[in-house]
Amino acid sequence: MPHHAPAPTPAQIRETADPTERTQPIPLLVAGVTLLMVLAGAGYILFSEPFGMPGLGDRRTVADLRPAAGATGAVDGKQLFTANCVACHQAGGTGVPGVFPPLDGSEWVQGDPRVLANILLHGVEGELPVKGTTYKGAMPGFGRLGDAELAAVANYVRGSWSNQGAPVDAALFAAERKHNPRDKPFSGGAELGALAGRSP
Repeated sequence: MPHHAPAPTPAQIRETADPTERTQPIPLLVAGVTLLMVLAGAGYILFSEPFGMPGLGDRRTVADLRPAAGATGAVDGKQLFTANCVACHQAGGTGVPGVFPPLDGSEWVQGDPRVLANILLHGVEGELPVKGTTYKGAMPGFGRLGDAELAAVANYVRGSWSNQGAPVDAALFAAERKHNPRDKPFSGGAELGALAGRSP
């Protein structure tokens, strides 16, 4: 007497069919769109101008390309200030109250150029009185910059905002490198004041 396979249970009926072993091909529409996109991208690269449209440029004017106030020769003091100092001292030279001292109206900026040169060369840390407020922090030195670059930064801050300090020459920085070689920042206003031959 033949044996019949048992009828499938409700749980077996709910199961999905086993996957087939053959791979399902990509629909022709998707393959066509993909091919068109690849060909369009390749054509754009092949037939475009190497450097885009030169007529557009970067839209700077002649005035934008002129050296800013505080530039020494071909060195742009404002550009160097923006790259190295603006994060702490701000574009307007106002500093950050209670954290970073202002440069606008600072006695250290407008005073003895030797002091400013050494601050830029070697940095300063510890207590530093500026315009009647004592700041306690650390400023790194920028001795890695060239003498002309440091002079450009110094002239920019000495002649910007309300400051009216006289320009300084790159030779000052060369001389201070030689006369004050050091590998650590100045220790606050007291040491800087001694360098200038006065109390802060």
